[in-house]
Amino acid sequence: MEINGENHNYCLLLATRDSDYVKKAYGGYFDVFLEAFAEEEEEWDMFRVVDGEFPDMNELHKYHGFVISGSYCDAFGDDLWILKLCFLLQTLNAMEKKVLGICFGHQVLCRALGGKIGRAYGGWDIGLREVRIIENLPPSASTFFHGFKEIPPTLKVIECHRDEVWEVPVGADVIASSDQTRVEMFTLGNNILGIQGHPEYTKDILYYLIDCHTNYNYIEKGFSKNAKSRLEMAEPDRKSWEKICKSFLKGR
Repeated sequence: MEINGENHNYCLLLATRDSDYVKKAYGGYFDVFLEAFAEEEEEWDMFRVVDGEFPDMNELHKYHGFVISGSYCDAFGDDLWILKLCFLLQTLNAMEKKVLGICFGHQVLCRALGGKIGRAYGGWDIGLREVRIIENLPPSASTFFHGFKEIPPTLKVIECHRDEVWEVPVGADVIASSDQTRVEMFTLGNNILGIQGHPEYTKDILYYLIDCHTNYNYIEKGFSKNAKSRLEMAEPDRKSWEKICKSFLKGR
């Protein structure tokens, strides 16, 4: 759809498979992202890149922005679909398309554009995390906070990752960090934004994931209990994160 000559089509590159819980509660991760980021008079398409489903390279021009989801896979892996995704992201950057990476998406976006990623030095980060926004944001990043009376010094976000960005691509700016993760957000030019946390997640999704990680012995029961207790003590700043993501994607 085009409104006043501007393209209002968006694309979700889904790098994970829907869990039974998310399908039952929300209809799938696509609907979770639509609820968080989509607005009226927009059209959103979804490609399950984790299953090898990619947009036609000749159709990329019709999208104003792209979102890469989180994943249970390692962004530094060499699975064919991950390598193909890296090539796609390099192409989108060359086209100066808006690209927003979330968690795995944040990491694979960094990798594709020349940064370094790997296992988090601090281990798993699961739960609610306070992220610090840097004081002197570059001009391009300042626009992401359109609609705020003032840029908040900190924001709480849901986290669920054991990998992280070690080094951002050349020319990129780190615009947020936390006690656990040095690169919570990075931006490159006017068209690239990576966010380590999950702006789209609700607390019940994370509760489900914590139980899954505990049942599969990815995390210990004590770690699980602490993560849940932190969730019970505070709320993520979902509306603020959604506003940031929308401002970036829509170019406001």
